[in-house]
Amino acid sequence: MLSLHWPQDLSGTVEISGSKNAALPLIACGLFFEKFTLHNVPRIGDVLTFLSIIESLNVKVEFIWNTLTLDSTNMSLDNLNTELVKKIRVGIFLFPALLKRFRSLEIPFPGGCNIWKRPIDEHIRGFEAFGYTNEGVDDMIHFSGNYITTDVRISAGFAVTATENILMIAAFRSGKTVIELWAMEPHVMNLIEFLRTLGIAITVSHDHMITIEGIKFAPKEAETSVIHDYIESGTFIILGALTATPSLEIRHARIKDLRFFLAKCREAGVRYDLNEETDTITVYNSKSSLKAINFQTNIYPGFPTDLQSPFSLLLTQAEWVSRVHEVLFEWRLNWLVEIEKMKGHIAIMNPHEALIFGKTHLKWAMVSSWDLRAWVTMILAGMIARGETTITNVEYIERGYEDIIGKIQKLGGKIKHV
Repeated sequence: MLSLHWPQDLSGTVEISGSKNAALPLIACGLFFEKFTLHNVPRIGDVLTFLSIIESLNVKVEFIWNTLTLDSTNMSLDNLNTELVKKIRVGIFLFPALLKRFRSLEIPFPGGCNIWKRPIDEHIRGFEAFGYTNEGVDDMIHFSGNYITTDVRISAGFAVTATENILMIAAFRSGKTVIELWAMEPHVMNLIEFLRTLGIAITVSHDHMITIEGIKFAPKEAETSVIHDYIESGTFIILGALTATPSLEIRHARIKDLRFFLAKCREAGVRYDLNEETDTITVYNSKSSLKAINFQTNIYPGFPTDLQSPFSLLLTQAEWVSRVHEVLFEWRLNWLVEIEKMKGHIAIMNPHEALIFGKTHLKWAMVSSWDLRAWVTMILAGMIARGETTITNVEYIERGYEDIIGKIQKLGGKIKHV
């Protein structure tokens, strides 16, 4: 459990870590090479679990500070840890490199966060479009065969992980691939920019279409870096607006990836300064200036669904009634019942919409976490709730935020494990 004590007065500077969502596909892409080096990798639960799966493939893994090195020379499927695959959604990222090398792979349906079932239809259609044979039954995903060398045209349906998987297959095969309706999130662009450094021709057009001219053989060695995490940056913006005395400085903030989010923050009364030259945001305590607004999550460059819960918490401290519309995931608003335990005034209207009535003085309670992003929001809620708040069900701790508790403590936050 975690324990948090009110009042909280935070100040200082926080360094944003590498992006979880960018690191995981890049790690999977590293399996195409005999040796692969990746910098700025966050030391978080999802990365460590994925690396344990990769080690079970007889890949040599070295993870020193935030630099990861993979040696796939002796990679094998003989001891693949399928039990770990069940626990983490990104097991689906294993298919591009392992199908290329072994021509067959069977894994259980990947697990992940508790935000309703997340289908993998776009992945399945993508693998089939490249000529692989679908032999999966029940809860197993099984593909085999060789990729085709003719031109392929496939829709990714704006799905992020499907876009990344299709990109990886397309990059390391002969032939041209056109991806329609691709997801253009910053972590997808991180993968694209890396593939371009290998000499792979990738053309991105304004109508959500990508054209890839693949290469048949990957180089033996490759090296790249993970971008910083704009979701973590957005989380600390909310934390600063609610608790800063008088301000927090956020470095490596990825300002360019947060344009829509920052505009909504400004609309809600959050006070901040931007230094685009140094990619730094200074956030000031804004509790006295917050006002109700309506917002809707969307695919990038819209409002990030992963920042829906911390922004909804911010609006509990705003005057009047706000409306949140979660477009991408059903029931992802269920975490708001935990705010009700803290005497927040919430009305969940349907699986996608809720009303938030402010301004509310949250009170201490024993609360739980529903998913990775809602978990960190409960920390933020505990920091503004009067009394001592306890957070249970902390299995999501540090799955997606590197040393989040340590960072908050360094800023003066009163938070500890009990």
